[in-house]
Amino acid sequence: MCLILFAWKSHPDYPLVVAANRDEFYERDTEQMKWWDDHPHVLAGKDKADVLGSPGTWLGFSKIGRFAALTNVRAPSEKNPDARTRGELSSMYLTGNHRPNEFIQENAKRFQHYNGFNLLMADLSDPENAQMHWVSNRLMMGQNIRARKVFPDQSLSPGVYGLSNAMLDTPWPKVNHRIAAFAQTLAMDSGELKNADHYLKLLADTHEASDHELPSTGVSKDWEKALSPAFIKTPLYGTRSSTVLRVRKNGAFEMVERRFDASGTIGHDVVTGELTAAPGSNLAV
Repeated sequence: MCLILFAWKSHPDYPLVVAANRDEFYERDTEQMKWWDDHPHVLAGKDKADVLGSPGTWLGFSKIGRFAALTNVRAPSEKNPDARTRGELSSMYLTGNHRPNEFIQENAKRFQHYNGFNLLMADLSDPENAQMHWVSNRLMMGQNIRARKVFPDQSLSPGVYGLSNAMLDTPWPKVNHRIAAFAQTLAMDSGELKNADHYLKLLADTHEASDHELPSTGVSKDWEKALSPAFIKTPLYGTRSSTVLRVRKNGAFEMVERRFDASGTIGHDVVTGELTAAPGSNLAV
């Protein structure tokens, strides 16, 4: 996942809205969004590549109101080829029973076993106590990325956010360019789970950043430019899926996934439903 735009408690009808693109090599084996056979309450795609660790996901949602999404931190010079797959972290959260802050406390020591990641987690199972957190095992020190040793509470306040392959709200061109479009689309959303195509359209933007806007992440200038649009398309690597998730205050939700390969669109699925109350919550649906 290389671009996640999300609104947390910033719409009168939706506590959570997410619009996200996952970028990956076209040849990497991937399972489309569906309810998982081994965890029927989890709705997500699944990475099927041969990796160290449990096959994971880049973005998912559950019937009890758990949301997770993950991006890599782009730092080629410090990548460990023997590290565990980062996608298992989002899967662990979606299939577990910890709240986001508890998940971070419980797993902080294991974060060192992964290459750089950003993990977003939300819990909407109890609306009055809903929470959303961001955690990364990397931090920026000047222009350099370093391993994080401690993990302070990073609970998110209501707002509109953008995340790519650096830290949360790092002003990469694709984040700045698309977060404004996302905020505008959000403001025009009636709150009735209609017109998901408006979000998919903003995710389909192929505008490349100008040379002076490009970040310096350790890849070539040509590759930085190819990776700068919200929607990426190169001969071997590009945007594999665009996902839109909207959750209403009454517990109704919709998740839309549009999939791509090098030739163009290859699939489109829409799943709707209602949240199921978690034990001890007061969710009324």
